Amino acid sequence: MSTFEVFETAQGGRIKAWIKGVPLEDAARTQLENVAGLPFVHSHLAVMPDVHFGRGATVGSVIPTKGAIIPAAVGVDIGCGMMAVETTLTASQLPDSLAKLRSDIERKVPVGNGRGGEFGNVPDSVATRLRTSDLTERLDAIRAKHRKIPSHKVATQLGTLGGGNHFIEICLDESDRVWVMLHSGSRGVGNQIGQYFIQEARQALEKRVLGYHVPDRDLAFFIEGEPMFDDYIEAVGWAQDYARANREAMMERTLQAMRDALRSSSSARWR
Repeated sequence: MSTFEVFETAQGGRIKAWIKGVPLEDAARTQLENVAGLPFVHSHLAVMPDVHFGRGATVGSVIPTKGAIIPAAVGVDIGCGMMAVETTLTASQLPDSLAKLRSDIERKVPVGNGRGGEFGNVPDSVATRLRTSDLTERLDAIRAKHRKIPSHKVATQLGTLGGGNHFIEICLDESDRVWVMLHSGSRGVGNQIGQYFIQEARQALEKRVLGYHVPDRDLAFFIEGEPMFDDYIEAVGWAQDYARANREAMMERTLQAMRDALRSSSSARWR
């Protein structure tokens, strides 16, 4: 029996559930039907097992579009992703208590989530990483066209962990090999880019003379060929690269914390 469930919406859209029988709240189902009925959604909307109510569009769905893009559906944690590194350690080489290691990691990777975040305590490698990349110049070019996008958080948040479901984890695989895994995104500056373009999409929708209608203002979109469409794609690309640089900086500092903490008690070599 197929694990997929495909159904048509009242608006004529098609939704394909990744796993048949996924629990779905009424508000989330309404959002799925709203999105699936948009004329530029390509083929069908795909629903993941973790689907739930979001801003305009559900979290946990894949929305393929053709000729248009919805900033709110992309979200504000642009570039959110995972990174994992296998070490040469095994479980037996870890200390009985990981409390000290956790404290060392927390000191080397500041947690920045609003007030109280240790934004000033950035990793040693951040200044060099930022200076040798083109992130600053690219953001300057974006801000030359969109001055309301701030840049003051770029240097202070690179190499810091966000809030919500972002994490750093020391874990084991099936062979008891030690891995470091972390999850984070483009931090405050990515959020600000997302919020800015969501508002710009709303304004574009109101000014557009072609009479497009959306069932939710958060589904406002840019049409391919419009200047704002290209500007948004450029900004999203920047935020994705910033998010990756952020994860690389955090991973570098996490591995260094592990080396420092375990050097005296482990003869393991590190990759």
